[in-house]
Parts: sequence; C-alpha cells; structure tokens
Amino acid sequence: MNNSKDFAERQLDRILEFSPRVDAKASFILGVDIGMLALLATNAPPVRSLHWYAVFALIPLFLIGLSLWNLFQGSFPRLEGGHRSLIYFREIANRSEEKFVEEFLSQNDDQLAKDLLSQIWQNSKILRLKYDHLKVAFTTLAFAIPFWVISLAILVAGNTEAKTLLAK
Repeated sequence: MNNSKDFAERQLDRILEFSPRVDAKASFILGVDIGMLALLATNAPPVRSLHWYAVFALIPLFLIGLSLWNLFQGSFPRLEGGHRSLIYFREIANRSEEKFVEEFLSQNDDQLAKDLLSQIWQNSKILRLKYDHLKVAFTTLAFAIPFWVISLAILVAGNTEAKTLLAK
C-alpha cells in the first residue's frame, strides 16, 4: 500500500497548491471592489442635495456588497471534519505534542494513506466552496460595472450641476 500513500501525499500537495491561486484572485477582486466603492463615495453628493436619479447608485452598491460578502465567505470556509486525523491541523492541535508524535509514529502505511485520502477529500470540499464563492464574487462584480459607470456619470453630472448653481 506504500504506492497509495505516496500517491495520496502527492495528490494532497496538488490540492493544497490551488488555495493560494484562489486567494490571489480574491485579493484582486477585493481591490477592485474597494476601488469602485471609493470612487462612488468620493463622487456622492451630500444627502441634502440628492436627486431622485442618484438612487440608481444603489444598484452597483448592492452588487459590490454582494461581491464583498462572497469574498468574505470564501475567505473563511467551514473547517469541520477530519475527526481523529493525524494530518488535519485542527485535530493535531487538539492533542498534546507527545500524544500526536506517539500516535503518528504508530500508524502503518495503510492508516496514513487513509488519513491522507480523507484530507484530500476535505480540502477538495473547501476549495470547491472557495471557488464557488469566488465565481459569484467575480460575476456580481462584472454585473456591477455597467451600473457603476452609469452611476458615476449621474453623480458627476449632479455634482457639476450643483457647483454651477452654487457659483451663480
């Protein structure tokens, strides 16, 4: 069964390599979301001078908020599972150092392969959730862009109109 253990170790490494990719994409989307919100905020007029058409800006605000929510959900996946595992960090941390070392060294290759395969399954579930949330975050951001551009145009035009009226 040593072949299975070796395969499982390589497969677990492959699965774990995907997590930084998701996180890098999420960081990019987070930056775009924040930048878009900042531009909306800096162009928003004071509440007392809002016109009815400025309510249109709520659409991109909602979509960007949904994107941010999905980024948050993807950043903190559920970590349940891995009961009694000698590979899963949360289960290892529940043991004393001495108990962990003793239990780990007493495993045979079949037990270790089974534990590694369980970790592959668990990490695959976590990655699927992270990718699903990333996809929704990206999609809602993409839908927000046209509404954001229109909102900026409305807000800038409203600000220009207000400044022109104040100057007179």
